[in-house]
Amino acid sequence: MKLFETKVKRRLSRRDRRGALTILSAVLCIVLLGMVAFAVDIGYILSSKEEIQRTADASALAATWEFADRISEGYSPSEALTYARTEGCRYANANEVGNLGLAIDTNLSNAPEGDMVFGYINDFSDPNAPFDTLSTDRFNAVRVKVRRDETLNGSLPLFFARIFGIDKQSVSAQATAALARDVSGFQTPSDGSNLEILPITLDYDTWMAWKACTYGTDDFGYNEDSGVVSAGGDGELEVNLYPIGNGSPGNRGMVDIGSNNNSTSDIARQILHGISPEDMAHHGDRLEFDDYGKLYLNGDTGISAGVKDELAYIIGEPRIIPIFEEVNGPGNNAIYTIVAWQGVRIMDVKLTGPMSKKHVTIQMAPACVRGVIPATTTGGSSDVFSPVILIE
Repeated sequence: MKLFETKVKRRLSRRDRRGALTILSAVLCIVLLGMVAFAVDIGYILSSKEEIQRTADASALAATWEFADRISEGYSPSEALTYARTEGCRYANANEVGNLGLAIDTNLSNAPEGDMVFGYINDFSDPNAPFDTLSTDRFNAVRVKVRRDETLNGSLPLFFARIFGIDKQSVSAQATAALARDVSGFQTPSDGSNLEILPITLDYDTWMAWKACTYGTDDFGYNEDSGVVSAGGDGELEVNLYPIGNGSPGNRGMVDIGSNNNSTSDIARQILHGISPEDMAHHGDRLEFDDYGKLYLNGDTGISAGVKDELAYIIGEPRIIPIFEEVNGPGNNAIYTIVAWQGVRIMDVKLTGPMSKKHVTIQMAPACVRGVIPATTTGGSSDVFSPVILIE
């Protein structure tokens, strides 16, 4: 009898264990299924967060470039803002998040808490620098927030997490892009590249009249698409860089960037290839206005015919020229007082024949260069920009 009872108990025990194992297996399957579900949805959310950050970056960069381009073309700030907002939205829509091209609230009132905000930042390296949304004439940055939530674009739909009552997730990202528009000078670029500065000067009075459209001629045109310069006006005034009169003061000419005794071959090299790090080393790697907004450079009150071929070679290409307030001293002993920088392109060159026929004709043009030293005041540069960078 005892033997029979023992066998029955053993059979029941094995049956109970099998049942417990079956239940445990079912529970483990459910837990594993839940983990897989969450892993799939978490991966989807993380991937979407990367996509939405990329979209915010692209939108901010595009809007900033468009704003700078329109300003350089002479558009008013309000007009430039309209184009920039459109471009920022276009890039956001082209960069999908969760297979959806996103819309952005364009924030036409430019409210500081909006999704697309234009402003001015005086120090790109300071994360706590104020974002001024009132100084329209100085705007140099765009902050863009892109989102998928219940109010715009719809939250991300989830998959397996619905089993647990979670069917969607909001995601958002923010980016700020900026560029320097007010320039106090230049330093040797960190990548060791050359600075595209022409060592040829223009006087301040002519520069101001030229900017005011009260001085200059319109004899040449520049085609933005082909990059070709041709005879015939395009609505943009040109002036002549070639020295007027003889001696100083008020005479245009060439400045020494690098050695104080630059040869014609040095000037020719700089015209073709820009100012090298070796040239900049003579100035402590920086060409920058002092506290009074001035920079003093040695120079020569003439332009050598020996560089005519080099000047002709770069016709149509953007360059930067220094603007001088005064020049003291004759010939190659001249000292130029530089007070501003101007982006230009050469339109035509003739340095042979009668003096009255010689000219180096230039037109204002946007010049984007590395190594820019941002200024905290306005008026020291025109049509000179740093590349657009992400600062957030």
